[in-house]
Amino acid sequence: MYPENNLAGLRVVIGLGITGLSCVRYLCQRGYTVAVTDTRERPPHWDILKKDYPHVPISTGKLDDALLNQAVEIIISPGISLQEPAIARQIQKNKPVIGDIELFARSINVPVIAITGTNAKSTVTTLIGKMAQAAGKYAAVGGNLGIPVLDLVNQFQPPELFVLELSSFQLETTYSLSPLVATVLNVTPDHMDRYATFDDYIAAKQRIYRACQVAVCNQDDRQTICKQPAQRQLYFTLQNPGPNTFGLLLQQREVYLAYESMPLLPVAELPVKGRHYYANALAALAVGYGAGLDFQPMLAVLRQFQGLPHRCQLVRERANISWFNDSKGTNVGATLAAIEGLGADLRGRLILIAGGVGKNADFQPLLPVIKKYVRAVVLIGEAAPILANTIGTSVATYHAQSLEEAVYKADQLAVAEDCVLLSPACASFDMFKNYEHRGTVFTSLVQELKS
Repeated sequence: MYPENNLAGLRVVIGLGITGLSCVRYLCQRGYTVAVTDTRERPPHWDILKKDYPHVPISTGKLDDALLNQAVEIIISPGISLQEPAIARQIQKNKPVIGDIELFARSINVPVIAITGTNAKSTVTTLIGKMAQAAGKYAAVGGNLGIPVLDLVNQFQPPELFVLELSSFQLETTYSLSPLVATVLNVTPDHMDRYATFDDYIAAKQRIYRACQVAVCNQDDRQTICKQPAQRQLYFTLQNPGPNTFGLLLQQREVYLAYESMPLLPVAELPVKGRHYYANALAALAVGYGAGLDFQPMLAVLRQFQGLPHRCQLVRERANISWFNDSKGTNVGATLAAIEGLGADLRGRLILIAGGVGKNADFQPLLPVIKKYVRAVVLIGEAAPILANTIGTSVATYHAQSLEEAVYKADQLAVAEDCVLLSPACASFDMFKNYEHRGTVFTSLVQELKS
């Protein structure tokens, strides 16, 4: 690896999306010689690059081997696989290939809280950021969520703490990060179109624990247990908590979020319902506790937090039927958690709307919870036939050619005390721009239903 203060030689940024542009901005401000290459003929931030950094050359249409050969270091955007032939050739030559998180890690001396997991990263990251701010710390929140991490570094007022959501793709190219607290919230198969095996995906997630001081692990998911040396380990669970563990405690017929034997907050006081969210709240408490935050401000945040858009978000209650938008449920693990989380406390049954781009996922793990909690499934998108084949005759399945048709069908199928849940277990780009677009369309359709 080339040290941060070595300005000599060319740095080539691969990909000119929001992360790539932040890398260009960061490197140029520090005096590096920079070039860009992108497989797209006209990448998203072409105009900004030409306006703000006219001296930075850009090669588009394919990854430029000649440019990469000249580089002393390659900075790759997380959306591009290390197995891409042009990149793999450079790795074979022992050329350093890093990402924006590695650049960040080399440049800061401020404590970092690092969060990863297949699901709930954004919710937990947001919660911890709010908890830190409620505790009086100036915390910068970003990474895979919201603001690119290198843009956080460039803020006028230096933060006291960074709270970062990190993807497996970002962790693959990170070597120097030493978090104060690191957590893997959960691991279920995802991005199997990018990883050769599930073990490879797990290994990428586990990289977050390297050199951390406190590891926070999900006691209910063995894939999250820290395999790296850490000064301290804390846990969270949906079971009764033991030593060094946050969990659910039953006292006087009321369920509490708790630390060891100490009740902290009745779950009845949480604005967001469902066991999947209780796990998120417990994880956030464990991480905050590991970072030295007091309980009082953390619990105040939990009492007020309404959840993130498109993440098991209550859209409407109509005719004693609840409609939930979980468009951010883009993989099997997320949808499984949503079904279990809502279904366990539901008097009626679920009507599930699912489907989209399957990303080579195995949908079989959904079958037990669908049998247990779901009345009917309405299927949309490319993966509809695969999902229908997986579900078989376990519950009634219906096909819809559009999300609009799916909403109307779900409305016909639901009865009082049921819940209609959009949780696709799939990506959205066969029918929508992204999961936000899908969730927004769903919300509009539900709001338009006659009272």
